[in-house]
Formats: sequence, structure tokens, C-alpha cells
Amino acid sequence: MSRVFLTVLDAAGAGEAPDAAEYGDLGTNTLGHVISACHPNLPNMAAMGLGRIPNTGYEWNGSVAGAFGRAMEVSKGKDTTSGHWEIAGVRVMQPFPTFPDGFPQSFIDAFEKAIGYSCIGNKPASGTAILEELGAQHLRDHTPIVYTSADSVFQIACHEELFPPEKLYEFCRIAREMLQGELGVGRVIARPFIGQPGSFVRTGNRRDFSMPPCGRTLPQAVMDAGMESIGVGKIEDIFAHEGLTKIDHAAGNPACMDALIRFMKEDFNGLCFTNLVDTDSVYGHRNDPKGFAGALEAFDARLKEMVDLLKPGDLMIVTADHGCDPCDISTDHTREYIPILAYTPGMTKSVNLGTRSTFADIAATCSEWLGLEDRFGAASFANDIREG
Repeated sequence: MSRVFLTVLDAAGAGEAPDAAEYGDLGTNTLGHVISACHPNLPNMAAMGLGRIPNTGYEWNGSVAGAFGRAMEVSKGKDTTSGHWEIAGVRVMQPFPTFPDGFPQSFIDAFEKAIGYSCIGNKPASGTAILEELGAQHLRDHTPIVYTSADSVFQIACHEELFPPEKLYEFCRIAREMLQGELGVGRVIARPFIGQPGSFVRTGNRRDFSMPPCGRTLPQAVMDAGMESIGVGKIEDIFAHEGLTKIDHAAGNPACMDALIRFMKEDFNGLCFTNLVDTDSVYGHRNDPKGFAGALEAFDARLKEMVDLLKPGDLMIVTADHGCDPCDISTDHTREYIPILAYTPGMTKSVNLGTRSTFADIAATCSEWLGLEDRFGAASFANDIREG
């Protein structure tokens, strides 16, 4: 039996990428700045080599048994979709379109006609700020709030008492079908919320409606081999429900960790791919380094439980998909290296994986570990881990 547990700490970037200037992200360093500002206690990640990854700045005097390194992104972008797809072996060489001035009025008119409601917003905005700005009008006029960001997204926010989540998902499916070609955003995102003016709160019923991957992915390869391909959190949405045999659409890091631990207690051959979103959506985008540090500590505390549940032949990889530096003046994603921490039972030495030229090396490694032929045009570091 071979199992791979691939976990993405969303937005936990490891320092500006070589091309960060092209994205306006010089000087960004999500992990380094959070660690410097808040000094989180992360002994279990440190024992796998966190502090030896360049620019993290985590001080650790204890021993290290695990593989550590970082990877550069080849894909044109710095968002959830391009990051996860490249981790899974697919590079996005044509960037998804963004709409810094909002979507064309012709599209908004057609979308309003399709859903039967007028919309408000249609501009780049923080998800919490736009609720403060337009939430009262939304309640008064029953007008869905549409907005975007620096990423390639079309987001629709609706109060759950006016438009229950299933109705909001219907709006999103309509938008997903319409947003093709030059308007083909990476994701259409449902953003349900509750509360009253001055105290609106987004709920855990968020859903992402992604473009299908533009190539063969690691989950697809695993499923095609007759193995289990499990998605936890928003993995199913990121991959447009393709290549997965089981899902647990848990919302928030604690629930996602619970789901991951449950799967770790099961016997199966294959992959368990988990996204932990809170570091991104709750803390990174809200410029909250203290909250980000707390989320890292909460994950680290459960990492020991994960290690104890690993069986001989298992592989665990912890990584990220991009940055979202909460110490930066922007609330947007940042173009950064991603960290790589890897461990298999029986490792006694530290293994420096260096700087990988593509996130897809992770897919190649997972595939080789599971005995599959796919390498996704990348270089596996499976043998380096085995030698540790």
C-alpha cells in the first residue's frame, strides 16, 4: 500500500520569486514576514526543515529529519488555480484574463437577463469591504453583488436569507457557462454571507466554479490507475470536480484538518490532496499577520498527529500555492516561491531539495512514489526522500 498526503497551506509563500517585479511584488515574503513579526511556534514544521528553506527566517536548534526546499512557478499567474494546477502537473502558459476596471457592461447586461436580477458592484474589491459598502443596498433591493479582484475571478455575493446557497450556486453556474473565451476567468466564486449592516459575515458555503484543467493532472493520473484520488476542502472546485474518487468539501482549516485526519486513518492506495484556505482568505487577504501566524501554529500542532498516523510507504508533502503577504500594503496574492516539506516514516536525515524549477516537480514526485509513469515534464525528488 502506498499513500501520498499532499497538503497546501494556501498562500504561505516563501519569498519573492525571481520574476516578482513583473507582478508588482518585489520585497514580498509571506512566511518570512509573518515569522519575523509574530514569532510563531512551529516545532514540527521546523523538525522537517522549515528553517532551512531560504528566507523563512525560522530559528531552530533542534534536529531535522525530512526533506526541504522551495519551488518556482512557471505558470503565468499567482492565484489558486494556476498554483494548484502546476502543483498537479499542469502549467498555465496563457494567463487567465483579469478585469481591473470591472467586466464589460455587455456581459453584465446579459448576465442580469439570464438570472432575472439586476446586479451591483462590478469592480475590483475586497470581499469584506464590498459587503460593508453594498450590503445594505443588496438587502433593500435584492440585487446580487458582483465583483472581482487582482485575480482572474468573477465573484457573486448574496445574503443567504435572500438567496439561499443553492440559488447562488445556480447564478454561478450560469456565469461559468457565459464566461468563456476572452472572458474566460479562472474561477467564478459564490460568496454567501449573513448578518445585518455593520456586522455582515461570510459563511462557510463558499463554492468555486473553475475552468477545467488544461492538461492531465496528478489526480487524474491517480484515478486512471485505479487508485483513490481524494480531495479535501476546495480541491474539488479547483479541479472542476475532475480526477477525484472521493471528496470532503470541508470549510475552514479545522474542519479540513479533521477530514484529512479521518482519511489518514483509512487504508487505501493513492492520493489525498488537501487545501487549507484560512491562511489565504481569512488572514492573508485581510493583512492580518497575527492571525496568519496563529493558523500556522494550529496546523503545526496537528502536524504531529499526521506524522504519527503515517504508515511505512506513506509520503507526506506540505507546500503552498502562491503568497499573500499580510505585511504587504496590498491585499492581493503575491508572486513567491512556495516551500516544500516532505517526510516518510523512517527518515533520519535532512535532505536539501534545493530550488525546484517548477511546482510540477511535486506532481512528478507523488506520481513516482505511487508507482505511476506520469512525470508531467518535471523532475521527481522521490529518490532524494528515500535516501533520507
